Amino acid sequence: MLNTQREPEWFNDRDYMNMLLARIMDVGELLLESGAEVHRVEDTIRRICRAYKYKRTDVFTITSIIIVTVILEDGSTFTQTRRIYASGTDLGRIEKLNALSRRLCRDVPSLEEMTAQLEQISEAPKEDIKLEYLVYAGISAVFAAFFGGTPIDSLAAAVSGIFLFGMVQLSRKMRLKSIFQSMAASALTGFFVMLLVHFGIGQNPDKIMIGNIMLVIPGIQMTTSLRDMMNGDMITGSLNLAEAVMKAMAIAAGFAFAVRVAGGIL
Repeated sequence: MLNTQREPEWFNDRDYMNMLLARIMDVGELLLESGAEVHRVEDTIRRICRAYKYKRTDVFTITSIIIVTVILEDGSTFTQTRRIYASGTDLGRIEKLNALSRRLCRDVPSLEEMTAQLEQISEAPKEDIKLEYLVYAGISAVFAAFFGGTPIDSLAAAVSGIFLFGMVQLSRKMRLKSIFQSMAASALTGFFVMLLVHFGIGQNPDKIMIGNIMLVIPGIQMTTSLRDMMNGDMITGSLNLAEAVMKAMAIAAGFAFAVRVAGGIL
């Protein structure tokens, strides 16, 4: 907890306030990497800075960068820039970061306490990968049946959904760009589906592939981009929307390529 004895030290120590700003930037970075919209990121940074008595805070955020300029009570100015390389969707981490930001604004802990709580969130173990494989299989099977597939098609969709998740994980380890990840994983999964149907596991490859496509369509990203634009963040919204459309096109191209090539071979 912040007390009146330490308060003057914080305000007069420029190095301390600069390091504190770096930790606040860490909160924004983790939020953006986890799929939070830029309005939430900017609002969170501003609220935390206000709690720590920065006189003024200006934040500019897009999908790949955060720039924050703060002014202290004595007129000193700091500017920090954070380049964002990773992106994804982790609603559990966003919820934890939201809870942390509320605690920071309410209790105003020291730099050391803030750092410890941030490390606890950033280093928290992710969901069991076996569960993720199961989710991919289940969603693929359900959508294949929903769009008119037979029970054997649902079984094939479940198997190919597991294969698709494995390809997505492999492409991430290879550090491919997101668009190339989508295209490569879709193409390889399309070939796998055609092989399953060729060997009698599945009857309608189109229904099976539809079940797989629903797993990788960037629906959340597209929705977030529209929300960003409605909030007035036109640059970020346009960038997100363009990326989502390009991903969707890459996914369609990957499956289409597999059908075209495999159809002439099998």
